[in-house]
Amino acid sequence: MEIISNYSLKQLNTFGIESFAKLFVRVNSEQQIIDLIKTNEFKTNQHLIIGGGSNLLFTKNVDGIVIKNELVGIHVVNETEEFVYVKSSAGVVWHEFVMWCIDKNYAGVENLALIPGCVGASPMQNIGAYGVEIKDTFFELEAIELATGNKRVFTKDECKFGYRESVFKRDLKNKFIITSVTFKLSKQPVFHMEYGAIKQELDAMKVSSITISAIAQAIINIRSSKLPNPKEIGNAGSFFKNPEVNAATYERLKNEFPAIVAYPLENGNFKLAAGWLIEQSGLKGFTEGEAGVHKLQALVLVNYGSATGSQVYNLSTHVLDTVYKKFGVELEREVNIV
Repeated sequence: MEIISNYSLKQLNTFGIESFAKLFVRVNSEQQIIDLIKTNEFKTNQHLIIGGGSNLLFTKNVDGIVIKNELVGIHVVNETEEFVYVKSSAGVVWHEFVMWCIDKNYAGVENLALIPGCVGASPMQNIGAYGVEIKDTFFELEAIELATGNKRVFTKDECKFGYRESVFKRDLKNKFIITSVTFKLSKQPVFHMEYGAIKQELDAMKVSSITISAIAQAIINIRSSKLPNPKEIGNAGSFFKNPEVNAATYERLKNEFPAIVAYPLENGNFKLAAGWLIEQSGLKGFTEGEAGVHKLQALVLVNYGSATGSQVYNLSTHVLDTVYKKFGVELEREVNIV
């Protein structure tokens, strides 16, 4: 374990934003984490934990220690007639974990194929796509408390999952480093094909028998056609959350904008498609310097080459203001701003 000074983070965030960490360290075992938090470098500096860097926007240099979680490994820890419990270390690339499960025919995460990032970030964000969220298959996670070095197991209820939310983004933010996540996956799949264009893509693929592998490939195809590859154009995926509004607000918007895209929720509210709101505000493909709203997916802000984090952030503020002015709806950033 080596603590490095003045370390460039440009290759460690999918926006490709240049930012320097005062101190930087990679950890690949629980013991290294425990050893790290005993050091003066850790005790005397603020800390930032990163994985795949896919949900970060650096707007400045980091005046503290950046810890890259590189714990890896996947294995089955329990099994019943119906379910299999799979434990993955936090540093495993999320898509690689999904494909590992599909290869073993363990169902539950196939709709989350090709989401960028690492396993450790998945419960923090309660990542979701195409009608499925992490909370649907989550069983428990292990984490080390940074103040004490003590290891703790968190149950599903203790994680307090919400829409792109968990206790680790609120009450326990920056207090724990997640080391592993255990998922409860099914041996008998329940297919989720109601969202997006999954059925149409399966038809285009000429799939005669639905499998979790076919659904994953359909989603990979859809995401690849709509979303820019971070290796080619810097981005962090969806930059904004889909806003939730009450029934009265939805009816007002529906009367004024009959084509508005919305989904009813169990609590009587409606979730609006943020991408639709941004596109109807005339911002799809909009650019300010090297920062832009992607031409194919308005939810995605991109770095076309040399944009700074501040420029991307300012563009996001312009999007928030423009959407609010047109619809009276407040969007919220999904990406973590540093």
